Amino acid sequence: MDTNSRKARNQDTNPCVEESDASRKCLDAYNYDKSMCSAYFQRYKNCRTYWHNIMVQRRKNGVKPEMPSAAERLEMLSALGGKPY
Repeated sequence: MDTNSRKARNQDTNPCVEESDASRKCLDAYNYDKSMCSAYFQRYKNCRTYWHNIMVQRRKNGVKPEMPSAAERLEMLSALGGKPY
């Protein structure tokens, strides 16, 4: 597995692994008919947007690391009562 693939699968650097996997499974299930998986694609896009905004805000506030770890993200989501996307 190359470096980019490992980075994409790393829970600490990619907060949307679950959404990415779901969209890939949908594509596999519907023989790559993208029109059948638009809800999965939108959920992935919303996830990326949400965590990108968190990362930008942390960068502005000088918080390191800019992307919260998987454990921190889990705490943040449980405080919100679930995923906001």
